[in-house]
Amino acid sequence: MSRVCELTGKGPMSGNTVSHANNKSRRRFLPNLNEVTMMSDVLGRSFSLRVSAAGIRSVDHRGGLDAYLAKAKDDELSVNAMKIKKEIAKAQAAS
Repeated sequence: MSRVCELTGKGPMSGNTVSHANNKSRRRFLPNLNEVTMMSDVLGRSFSLRVSAAGIRSVDHRGGLDAYLAKAKDDELSVNAMKIKKEIAKAQAAS
């Protein structure tokens, strides 16, 4: 399973661990991923996603999963999140 946020696209970054003696060795900075269940108001269903802590705050800030996915860029979203986005768009167009 890849360590990438399904909503924001955040992934591992690389950098240096720097010791007190200023020795440098390579390391990875991993995103803070959490397995969360988010509810879609339009579909009336819940979805299980691996989302970073920053992604959870972004969803809350935009007013829920439906509003977040409506504004999100397609290249940042995972395949699973794209399916949810299309289902929501189809449901909104039908009603």
